[in-house]
Amino acid sequence: MAVPDPTALDERHSEEAARIDWPLLERLPAMLQREQCSAEACRSALKSAHEELRARFLADEPVEALVRARARFTDTLLATLWQSRLEGGLADRLGLIAVGGYGRGELHPYSDVDILVLVPAPLADQDRARVEQFVAFLWDIGLEVGHSVRTVAECAEESAADVGVMTTLLEARPLAGATELVRLMRAALAPDRVWPVREFFEAKVREQRERHQKANDTAYNLEPNVKTGPGGLRDIQTIAWVAKRHFGAESLDELVTHGFLTPSELRRLKQAQAFLWKVRFGLHTLATRHEDRLLFDHQIKLAQTFGYEDASYTLAVEQLMQRYYRTVNDVKLLNELLLQLFREAILTDNAPPQPLNARFQVRNDYLEAIGDDLFERQPSALLELFVVLQQSPGIKGVRANTIRAISRNLWLIDEEFRQNPRNHRLFLDVLRAPRGVTHELRRMNDYGVLGRYIPAFGRVVGRMQYDLFHAYTVDAHTLFVVSNLRRLAMPEFDHELPLVSPIMQQLPKPEVAYLGALFHDIAKGRGGDHSELGAVDAEAFCLEQGLSRYDARMVAWLVRNHLLFSVTAQKQDIGDPRVVSDFARQIGDETHLDYLYVLTCADVRGTNPRLWNSWKASLFQDFYDKVKRALRRGLESPIDQDELLRENQAAARGLLAGLQPGREAVERVWARLPAAYFLRHTPEEIAWHTRVLARGQAGDDHGAEAVVAVETDTERGTTAVLIYAAHRRHGFARATAVLDQLGLTIVDARITPANNGFSLDSYHVLEEDGTPITDAERLGEIERALWDSLQRSDDASLAVSRRAPRQVRVFRTPTQITIGVDERNRRSVVELVAGDRPGLLCDVGKVLWEERIDLHAAKIATLGERAEDVFYVTGRDQLPLDGVAAERLRTRLVAALDQRAA
Repeated sequence: MAVPDPTALDERHSEEAARIDWPLLERLPAMLQREQCSAEACRSALKSAHEELRARFLADEPVEALVRARARFTDTLLATLWQSRLEGGLADRLGLIAVGGYGRGELHPYSDVDILVLVPAPLADQDRARVEQFVAFLWDIGLEVGHSVRTVAECAEESAADVGVMTTLLEARPLAGATELVRLMRAALAPDRVWPVREFFEAKVREQRERHQKANDTAYNLEPNVKTGPGGLRDIQTIAWVAKRHFGAESLDELVTHGFLTPSELRRLKQAQAFLWKVRFGLHTLATRHEDRLLFDHQIKLAQTFGYEDASYTLAVEQLMQRYYRTVNDVKLLNELLLQLFREAILTDNAPPQPLNARFQVRNDYLEAIGDDLFERQPSALLELFVVLQQSPGIKGVRANTIRAISRNLWLIDEEFRQNPRNHRLFLDVLRAPRGVTHELRRMNDYGVLGRYIPAFGRVVGRMQYDLFHAYTVDAHTLFVVSNLRRLAMPEFDHELPLVSPIMQQLPKPEVAYLGALFHDIAKGRGGDHSELGAVDAEAFCLEQGLSRYDARMVAWLVRNHLLFSVTAQKQDIGDPRVVSDFARQIGDETHLDYLYVLTCADVRGTNPRLWNSWKASLFQDFYDKVKRALRRGLESPIDQDELLRENQAAARGLLAGLQPGREAVERVWARLPAAYFLRHTPEEIAWHTRVLARGQAGDDHGAEAVVAVETDTERGTTAVLIYAAHRRHGFARATAVLDQLGLTIVDARITPANNGFSLDSYHVLEEDGTPITDAERLGEIERALWDSLQRSDDASLAVSRRAPRQVRVFRTPTQITIGVDERNRRSVVELVAGDRPGLLCDVGKVLWEERIDLHAAKIATLGERAEDVFYVTGRDQLPLDGVAAERLRTRLVAALDQRAA
């Protein structure tokens, strides 16, 4: 491989620099010489340059000019300082080289300035000290410099050991001093000496794959890294590095010359790079530091800076982020196409193609369309391609020329195409395939086929929701839900959800669940109820595809009701037989329940990696079992409370049989507990509480000894906390303050007044990461903290000093309180929506205490930055709150929570 001529490269960079029209740059050398290159003069020049570039950025000047102007300014500054501060001929004997991104002539406001001091031989101590003083001076004037001092031989040795060093030096550009050393270094790093093209290509592809995996292999994370995330600037640089190593290309334009890109693809790649540069430049400007993460903190400000405005159903920030996600998806596609072309050019020996059918063949393990005009002649092949990939698992991917042909012919997927029965069969074949359903749906989305075949899906591609609950864009989330359903359907993943997988695997038509997943969020961003709007789209699509009317209505029903199961389980008292019976009536039969249950589990797991935990799995499974039992029992004969109470007590006795305490002790404990206790708790909880309370005085005739206990292994997948103590109205506030201060997540609370003046309070908690507590020392810490709280006087202060996480503090959720009456259970139901933060439950508890309102149970749900909690309460007369008391409570809660949020 020929070594690029450094003289020619230097001339090209000089020509680019000459095109930068910037008076400050022209004045800089004379200004520095006049001030004898003093530190103060350099700082002043840097400050002026920074302010001018910032002003030009805010005036919407093309970012390409700004990025290169900053690099050129830094070139001039460093070259001038090199000559002025290295005396005695040292500046001429050594080479000052820009490397990395700076070597490409690209600098953002707070990018590191990476330099290499290239030396002909190891430096004497005195010369090394002078070089170190030079670098220290650069830091002193405000440049963040990454530097190394190496000989040519050391460069070759370091590069051979680390492809990252090789890549950095691949960008080397001389700034001042001994430029002949650059020529020697490039010769030493030539592909015939270190990192041959084939090995370099494989290393960069492997590096990119590992980088993508760190981002969950999706470009659609809600706080993406604009530099290193999938589809980010690093993916464009990977293309450039491989091209440079393979045939010495110095710019993306040369990819057209060498036949790797079409002019239109080059234009798309450059537009994507310019947009990503603009985002990165804006991030640095807003953060006033090196920042490549598109954090929530910056997204709104960046949208305002770029001139986006809120629309009827879409926020300005959502418009910005949709453009970002669509841009990085385009980069991902072009990156895949180019790396595939490079792979064919660098790694592959052209073996004869192996025909699969009249339309497709396999060449070097990649699928290829037979004929450049295949899709024009037979548009249905645009769908058949994905069926062929499913049927041939040995195929590694799609050849670049075929990817390009798909993009070129997407316009063929029009209304006539969508009405073609052959295409209906092909699409359903994709969904019904035994393997590769998720993989090919994702590929269809990446190539733009899915959004053309289902236009409503195309409108949600890249659509984000500005909250912490939804961790991915709508299309990425949707495909994660399909993926979760597929894993439930495959026996090798039974260990993930062992109780749900068998239900999925016995569904009569799994494709009905997949279609429900594809459409469940498809109407997001339109205004109105997305479940209702999506159900209309789903039924129409399914009927068009030839599904039976029953199946089409089942899909529409799933879309319309996809939130019903999770909302009921998390916000209503599923220990109440009436709640279960009412829900069973809404569902109608076991088939609808099974489909809805698996879709719910897949949906919650695909919304946010932190959302699904053992508690939620247990809660959903418990509710599913209760509803299934109700359906099998018959809707006309629902279970009543007395029957459920007897069943729970009998089951608890069975768990206690043969163990301590004895029967008499059990009866003494239970005699002090109201009937409602046995309805609200599971037999396992009742048995555990009984064992704890029967020990010592807690179970005697008086039961007057306080108890604190923690149980690690619970059937609910949580750590259970039991507090049995004299009833105090502020008990909930104190307990939640302690648990919250310890960094625990409270997912459930139940307060049961005993008839001896005590209260049995049970809490289910998890660590912040959603896991139960298992460490013995941590369990002891929880018990001690709760015991200490019990010893405090009633007037001791209550406070949680822990700060809310950064992401949560960005959002402002208006407090909403609604208070209704549960007539059947003679209690009031307080529903709260507010911004989540440490101390929220404690503040609620304090208001209840001050208003002399008794809390009986709480359902705690944290949805990203939002707390959506439900509290079951009564007044001091143990009856539902009257209108005046309810309004006073609502006012007090809003005032207390808004005051703390402010």
